[in-house]
Amino acid sequence: MIGAIIQARVGSSRLSKKVLKPILGKTAIEREIERVKKSVLCQKIILAIPQSKENNVLEKIGQKAGVLVFRGAEEDVLSRFYEAAKTFELKDIIRLTGDCPLFDWQVCDEVISFYLDNKFDYVSNVRPPTFPDGMDVEMFSFKALEESHQNAKLKSEREHVSLYIANHPEIFKIGNLIRNGNDLSELRLTLDEQKDLVSIRKIYGALYKKKRYFTLADILKVFQENPEFVKINKKIKRNEGLIKSLREDNL
Repeated sequence: MIGAIIQARVGSSRLSKKVLKPILGKTAIEREIERVKKSVLCQKIILAIPQSKENNVLEKIGQKAGVLVFRGAEEDVLSRFYEAAKTFELKDIIRLTGDCPLFDWQVCDEVISFYLDNKFDYVSNVRPPTFPDGMDVEMFSFKALEESHQNAKLKSEREHVSLYIANHPEIFKIGNLIRNGNDLSELRLTLDEQKDLVSIRKIYGALYKKKRYFTLADILKVFQENPEFVKINKKIKRNEGLIKSLREDNL
């Protein structure tokens, strides 16, 4: 069983309650879920959220959106993923984060196919990235997740689910999907700060009425026609959360 686990929580340091920010009448997390549901190869979708009361709203959103909901540890995200995958009997897991309301399901299916065709333990499109920030997809076997859960010790490896796997290429068969075309890793399509939200709302405003399920290709056309959209959040660094965690581990 192939399942996508979307990690999300209400608490966020850079943009308060970012997953609940409205985008054309729906929250950011609802927008992401409806786009992930377009995937052809993903068989289950699980919204994995913390147990704390402030996240009750996310449980209701997940149920309303018609996806499975799992509640687990807040800081130990690796444990949350492992328990969710175990509970819903997933053989292969797609890891997604809940701050990607522009997510392209076609990119997801491309990563899934790459993973299945090559029998990897772990595949991503971010090591190194060639897709825009906000189109990140990781996929790994339950066996690799279980081994990570049992052996990961660093705080960064508990917070960032796949980091133990990435740190041990001698143990796991690891692959990375390179985008067919230009390297777009400098583009920001994720939601971490207020400027990201401004950019995302402009993209939805330009595309949604014409084409509800627009793709990355459609977004790139909008950028060609409106180059000022790219400049809105261009100066924000990618992976600030991961960099902070690694710094705390003194790595």
